[in-house]
Amino acid sequence: MKAEYESLKQEISYHSHRYYVLDNPQITDEEYDAMMRRLLDIEKEHPDWVTADSPSQKIGGTILSGFDRVEHTVRMQSLQDAFSTDELRDFDSRVTASLGAQAQYCVEHKIDGLSVSLEYRNSLFVRGSTRGDGEVGEDVTENLKTVMSIPLKLNVDVEYLEVRGEVFISKKNFERINAEREENGEQTFANPRNAAAGSLRQLNSAIAAKRSLDIFVFNIQQIEGVEITSHIEGLRFLRKAGFKVILNDTVYSNIEDAIARVEEIGSERDALSFDIDGAVIKVNSLADRDRLGSTAKTPRWAIAFKYPAEKKKTKIRDITVQVGRTGVLTPNAEFDTVTLAGTFVSRATLHNMDYIHERDIRIGDTVVVYKAGDIIPEVLSVSLDDRDGTEVEFVMPRQCPACKAPVRRDEGEAAYRCTGASCPAQLERSIIHFVSRDAMDIEGMGPSIVAQLLEKGHIRSCADLYYISKETIASMDKMGEKSAENLLSAIEKSKSNNLSRLVYALGIRHIGSGTAKQICSVLKNIDAFFTADAETLADIEDVGATIAQSVTSFFSRPGVRDMIERMRAAGVNMNYIEEEKTGSALDGMTFVITGTLPTMGRKEAAALIEKNGGKVTGSVSKKTTMLLAGEEAGSKLDKANSLGIPVIDEDKLMELISH
Repeated sequence: MKAEYESLKQEISYHSHRYYVLDNPQITDEEYDAMMRRLLDIEKEHPDWVTADSPSQKIGGTILSGFDRVEHTVRMQSLQDAFSTDELRDFDSRVTASLGAQAQYCVEHKIDGLSVSLEYRNSLFVRGSTRGDGEVGEDVTENLKTVMSIPLKLNVDVEYLEVRGEVFISKKNFERINAEREENGEQTFANPRNAAAGSLRQLNSAIAAKRSLDIFVFNIQQIEGVEITSHIEGLRFLRKAGFKVILNDTVYSNIEDAIARVEEIGSERDALSFDIDGAVIKVNSLADRDRLGSTAKTPRWAIAFKYPAEKKKTKIRDITVQVGRTGVLTPNAEFDTVTLAGTFVSRATLHNMDYIHERDIRIGDTVVVYKAGDIIPEVLSVSLDDRDGTEVEFVMPRQCPACKAPVRRDEGEAAYRCTGASCPAQLERSIIHFVSRDAMDIEGMGPSIVAQLLEKGHIRSCADLYYISKETIASMDKMGEKSAENLLSAIEKSKSNNLSRLVYALGIRHIGSGTAKQICSVLKNIDAFFTADAETLADIEDVGATIAQSVTSFFSRPGVRDMIERMRAAGVNMNYIEEEKTGSALDGMTFVITGTLPTMGRKEAAALIEKNGGKVTGSVSKKTTMLLAGEEAGSKLDKANSLGIPVIDEDKLMELISH
């Protein structure tokens, strides 16, 4: 049996590599599954035989209490970005001037995923970690073990090896995961990168295992016992060792040939099975890399070319109106389906009537659409040359499409609002907002479940969520006993949320999560919201008269106190809990965050700032200390520049915190 077991380990690892790395399987799924079942049976009978390189270690199931810190001995740097081919030529000029000779280049796809480090000792996988701030990351070894394309044991003998790769989710698996989440009433992921990042940071590795994570390894960080002299040689070694790499064996002797390959990769973008957000040009010779060196943030021997947002023409078939939780009517363009950044798109928000008038958008127009930041569909412009006179101007309805109440546009505002006090669309969207991730975070309470509960009369306010029974939930479409138990657990868990989450969840006009936290830190409990006057609230930093009036108006509405008391009776926390600070490096500083950051979301960055003593607000003013800006930074960046406010990136933030 021991001989059979060792043979099974080798055979399963071989076929796993053929399937997940080479994409060239030699046996059927049924044959593979049969071998895996036999392996598990033997390990159940002889648990002492199980070693770190067993294929069973990829199944997942380890539950961690948290992630340990990992200090990177080789800094995981970010890359300098280029947005034009002239910038690539400038890069080549700098390299040539520094080396005194023409460099040779490699060109690779820039995978849109999450960067990780993998470490091996004596050819066995021993640790995996996230990039973090480049110097310190998180230990996600157990989750990385579930990635089928990561070898637990290398095909070569090496004393120590650290490699860098990009974890991602393929387009096909992303669509499957989102379809499953939608069916289960869970919030869908915005894009494959977010899905990969969220999966890799799961404390339960069984969840990570279900997400079909994949990886491309693209660099050797450290190696002992083997001498590598060039990047292309290193990639060939990694492929031989058993890693999945994107290997283009061509080495380009000049920048023009490298640029041609960059453009070729861009033309292939739609056909790829995974998302890319650019291409990377790297100096091939490792000796030349050492001579070129690095800045504090980026290597001087590599540059990332970022492709411009993909644009497509399509025809608007209709403009429909959606009623939001605050009664705002939002027009949405419904158009012929196009593929943008790897996903099918058939609608985009038109924001408000000012947006429509500025661009003269009409029903029947041929328009140019794109995805802002490769995420949010937008109508960029109208193709006036394609107009034939049949186009129809859009007019905002005078009555709410959900409740038929009059629609009003207040002076000085772009938005049209429903005036109905009991508008069902507002109620539905209010509850959807209440249960959302940044509010009360009731996982599993998706839009379809909320709609069913409202339709069948089981809930009439947010407070009713805390009184629904297991039987009621189980009776909903696509819900069973287990799903009902999970949802009830999520509802119970939400009762212990901080007061600031509850205040934000109530959907008070002008109150974001940051403002809710700021007010709660002063008022301390929910009862103070009912007694505080507008003048007192306006004195709170970053609140002001408009927000103060909005808060007092909300808490004076009929039914609000009854709703709060029902939540209190159900056990929902009504007090503000001061969050523990981990540092004081940002004491007294006020930050505004804008754009897309390289390795963390805005919420994550805000939490990090607050834990280190800083404060985060939503708008730039003279009181702002610094603007933390990522890609696609817009008007906030312009305002910060006009006021002379320092603008920093994610690396600079981490540097401030570490000092």
